[in-house]
Amino acid sequence: MTQSPILNFVTLIAYQEGSVVSRQVIKAEAGNVTLFAFDAGQGLSEHTAPFDALAHILEGRAEIFIAGELHELQAGQAILLPANLPHALKAPEAFKMLLTMIRA
Repeated sequence: MTQSPILNFVTLIAYQEGSVVSRQVIKAEAGNVTLFAFDAGQGLSEHTAPFDALAHILEGRAEIFIAGELHELQAGQAILLPANLPHALKAPEAFKMLLTMIRA
């Protein structure tokens, strides 16, 4: 019988003052699942990725820009980041996010 731990994504990662912290939960050929903790005022500059990703806000509020359009999300909400479209993230307040990238 395999033991599968129950994960609490909010407590698996902690905020760090003035930083963006990440922790990979799953890394597989088909995709990755990564936790992020953004301190207030932090962000990720505009970039693209070759695969679709789902950004799920676990705690706090996030500003997510997709192809220049602002999307304001709060805990419990998620948004698709389409492959090859530029996107960026900003933290108007500290927030935690689960990012699921699908490669297949």
